[in-house]
Parts: sequence; structure tokens; C-alpha cells
Amino acid sequence: MTLLKLHYHSCLIPKTTTLISSKTPTFMALNLASSFCAKIPLNFRAKPTSPFFSKSILSPFSRQFSSQIVTASTKDEFSGRVGFLGIGIMGSPMALNLINAGCDVTVWNRTKSKCDSLISLGAKYKPTPEEVASSCDVTIAMLADPDSAMEVACGKHGAASGMGPGKGYVDVSTVDGPTSKLISERIKATGALFLEVCTVILYLYHTTKLHFTGDQSLYEKVAPLLDIMGKSKFYLGDVGNGAAMKLVVNMIMGSMMASFAEGLLLSEKAGLDPNVLVEVVSQGAISAPMYKMKGPSMVESVYPTAFPLKHQQKDLRLALGLAESVSQPIPLAAAANELYKIAKSRGLSDHDFSAVIEALKPNSTQ
Repeated sequence: MTLLKLHYHSCLIPKTTTLISSKTPTFMALNLASSFCAKIPLNFRAKPTSPFFSKSILSPFSRQFSSQIVTASTKDEFSGRVGFLGIGIMGSPMALNLINAGCDVTVWNRTKSKCDSLISLGAKYKPTPEEVASSCDVTIAMLADPDSAMEVACGKHGAASGMGPGKGYVDVSTVDGPTSKLISERIKATGALFLEVCTVILYLYHTTKLHFTGDQSLYEKVAPLLDIMGKSKFYLGDVGNGAAMKLVVNMIMGSMMASFAEGLLLSEKAGLDPNVLVEVVSQGAISAPMYKMKGPSMVESVYPTAFPLKHQQKDLRLALGLAESVSQPIPLAAAANELYKIAKSRGLSDHDFSAVIEALKPNSTQ
């Protein structure tokens, strides 16, 4: 199963689940709240019980093919142990939300110090992904790229070694479709269930969307956790669809940012005030939350990291691979990818992806 996860750093968007009619499979969307806007809808039991889910909170989506809005239930409980692998820029707030909601959370990260703040708030720690998966009912993985996702899931002392019947693996990593399918096969070979959750960031509200694919029953069981981690969700059917959805959305986002950067610099060279351009764009037909949020800091050449530039370039590279596999030309995305590569060569990999504007400036160093 693939899910699209949306992380919201604000509460400005209503909490709904949208089902979009399709032939096969069904598509669904989920907007999820992030720790920047902690919204804890559930009450949790103090001690884990078995089975690890009290009951599913959503009716089967496979029967609901017509387009409709469904408000997620907040009355049911999740009573199991939750593992979280990958405490990075996105994983940390997700895990924090689960801890704040009262979940029994066990964390792991390559650099243990990144787990310290969560441990101080009550999280447990295990030294390997295998031990996390073995000790938990559901293990959530949030890794930055396909290689990391494969190693953590399937490598030596990987999560798959600790999986088995009755357990679930929820992969929120940013990967391509083939990698997601390989991880799914390895997890399911242990008798465990697999759910793919691919994130898409919405920048005005500091949010992230989740696309979901994989086992329907696991989706229904972990729905309470997803409601805590975020605000909305889309069900996309087969494993791999979520990864493809994220790559397409992030491809569009990266191309938009590159074009916006060109516009800001062109307006300044033409004698216009780029800050005014931001306001004009924000009120016109091409208005996008990202422009209003990122524009002012780009004008000041300041790029506080929300989504690292290296990750944006990686997603563009993966999108180009996806396009090649289906024989679809994407020349604009290919051109944008080259700009991000230039920005990386100038030492901007760990800056926000809006720092791509520096690739358009002569002799730029940030």
C-alpha cells in the first residue's frame, strides 16, 4: 500500500480524507499535521496490549470509489509499541508528535545524539534497526534516499531481520518505485505487513502530504498514528505508486522554485523591486504558498533549511529516471536539475532548496 503524507506546520487546513474515484486502484489523499502544529486527536492506553491495535478506525476504502470527503475518526485507540528509524529534519518532528501523544516509541538513528532530545522526553532507544523492529509492533522508517532506506530495512541488522507475522513496517522514506517494491518484498517475506508512505512538503503552512500504498489492513490499523503525524492522507493503491507521486510532485516543486528564482533575479536586473514581485505573484493567477513563504528570504539571500537542496536535486534525478522508464520527456525538469547540481557544486547542498537562486548568480558562494 502507498500513502501520501502531508505534514502541516500549521492548523489552517481542515483535517479531511479525500477519496478520488479511479478505476483500479483507488486513490486517496491524507493531509497530516506536523509537530509545528501539534494536534493530538487520540487518547492512548498507558501500557501496550495485544493485539497491538484495538480496532481499525476507517472503513475499507476499496468499497468507496466515488469522490467524497471523509472526516477521520478520533475516538479509537492505538495501543502498541511504535519504532521509529531515522531522526532527521522530517523524522524528528514526526517522532516527537507520537511521543507527545503518549505513544510507546522506540527510536534509532545512525548518529545516536540526534535521538537524545526524544529520549529525554520518554522515548526508548535501540542500537540497531533490527532490535527496534523486534521490540515493536509497528516500525516507521524515515530515511533520506534509496540507499539508506535499503540498508536500514534489508542490510545487516536491518529492520527486516526483526520483522515477522503480526508486525507492520511503514516506510516514509524518499525512494524510487523499484526500491520501495524491493523493500516491500523483503518485509513481506517475513510474514509482516508493509505500507509505503511518501511525503510531500507544503511550504506556506510548513506541512507535508503523505501518499500511501501497500496493505489495506495495515493502513487502517495505523491510521491513528498517521493522524498524529500529520493531517491528511491519500491512498494510492499498489506499492510504488506513492513513490512515483512524490517524485512527480517534488519535480514540479523544484521546477517552480527554479523558475521563481529566475523571476526574482530578472526583476531586480530590470530595475524592479523583487519584494514587490513576490506580492504581485502572491495575488495573481500563479499564486503559490511557496512563493510567499520563500520569496522574502530569497531576496535577502538567506536560506533557512526546511527541505535541503541536496534532497530536491535527488528527487529531480529520480524523477528523470522515472520519466525515462515510461518514455515521457520532461525537459523543464531536466534543466532545473542542472541548476540544482550547480548549486550543490557551490557548497549549498545542506541549505534550503530555495538556495538554487545562487546558481543563477555569477561567482556565487554561500
